[in-house]
Amino acid sequence: MFLYSKNRFEMDDAFRVMNGIGDLLIECINSFPPSFHEYQQNKVEAKAKLRVPMVKLAEKLQSHARLRAFLGQSLFCGTQVSYLTVKHDGVFHVFWHNDIVTVLADNLEVCNSKAITPGQIPEQKVLFRYKGRNAGELEMRNDSPTHYQEIRFNMLKPKVMELLFEKISQTGRYNEKVLVYGNASKHFGRWPRSK
Repeated sequence: MFLYSKNRFEMDDAFRVMNGIGDLLIECINSFPPSFHEYQQNKVEAKAKLRVPMVKLAEKLQSHARLRAFLGQSLFCGTQVSYLTVKHDGVFHVFWHNDIVTVLADNLEVCNSKAITPGQIPEQKVLFRYKGRNAGELEMRNDSPTHYQEIRFNMLKPKVMELLFEKISQTGRYNEKVLVYGNASKHFGRWPRSK
């Protein structure tokens, strides 16, 4: 959904005024030393420091209103983007932005990651779960000098599509390759509204 550096969270007013979400994302980034080389020298220390803001971030995103605001800004740049279109099984599925934000906020459980194997450090990610399985992750990307000190928000297509198909009904068909869901049919051009 996004891969942003600190500058984005410092300059984007929507993240800044989201009741501390932008500040916590910056705090996550600042948990790491200024250079990738320094990080390579002591990854454990940086990851230990990251735990504190990641826990706070998960706690804040457990608020329904904050989660809606975060999802709206992350997926649709507030109201700048109207639709989410996903190609799935060779067909384009078109959803209205408000339907997506509402369904995700109403159905995702927000928590932190756990250490599963020896050597892992817990609370390195904020997880967005549906029916006990990961549907998305908010994490630091520190795997190369090119992508150092960046926050990545990704969603896992199979689980998210399962949720969307369960909660948002198909309300139209533009043609055999384009299906329209929920309130998108009220906004998606002029075409016969058939099921």
